[in-house]
Amino acid sequence: MATLPNPLPRLASLGLQLPPGGLVDATDDGPWHEPLLWLAHGPAAPGDWAALRRTAPAVGLLPVVLDVGAGHGGPELWELMPGEMSYPGDHDAEEVLEEFWDEYAQEDADWPGLADTERAEAATDPEDAATDPESVASDVVDSLLDGHGPFKDPRLALVPARRSADIPTAIGWMGPANHENDTGRLSAVLRSWEDRFGIRTVALGFDTLLVSVAAPPTTLAEAQALAAEHFAFCPDNIWQGSDPTLTAYAEHQLLNQPAWHFWWD
Repeated sequence: MATLPNPLPRLASLGLQLPPGGLVDATDDGPWHEPLLWLAHGPAAPGDWAALRRTAPAVGLLPVVLDVGAGHGGPELWELMPGEMSYPGDHDAEEVLEEFWDEYAQEDADWPGLADTERAEAATDPEDAATDPESVASDVVDSLLDGHGPFKDPRLALVPARRSADIPTAIGWMGPANHENDTGRLSAVLRSWEDRFGIRTVALGFDTLLVSVAAPPTTLAEAQALAAEHFAFCPDNIWQGSDPTLTAYAEHQLLNQPAWHFWWD
């Protein structure tokens, strides 16, 4: 994967106010040639992510919350494989989703195309905290760190990335391995959702992903169109639901929801 210079080796000189933590370079093939991320030793608290989001991007780092308490340990044990990742910008998001759709959808179901997002793209507004992607992300993370959400032991981390969509690929995250081994292809979809829905990648577990959403669908028709993209991206979200239909998923998981949670079996 093509990357910019990694600032983590000189983290101590960057002037960031960090709690106690350490650098992680462990991969499935042994130590990586440079640190993949910085991870705090102790649990994160509301406000921690937002504080780093204001300062870390200026030095080429982005904050993300990692769950080290779901029975899989921390990222040192996640079998990270950065060497296997392609560059997200080399992929077309719709082509990636259509390929997945053709593989997992019913044989008679044609790919419906990307959801129409003209309203969503116009809805994000940095001047309005309710629709500013960074403000919405901060609220979602604070709620997560306040105990509202699926993460058991959330820790603050810093990853060398310019876009939040690239965070999973930058660390070689293999959470969706049973669906796709090259996370760069999924990051291409996350980039598209950044542009169209104002999402931010805010948290990762061993096989879970949480994104904030500044401009979620506001009508059932919009949510149903988007549900097809989610099914292609993460079929388990629908298959493992209590009502495994796109309509039920759209109504209960997408309509006016400020966060999307993905889980791969």
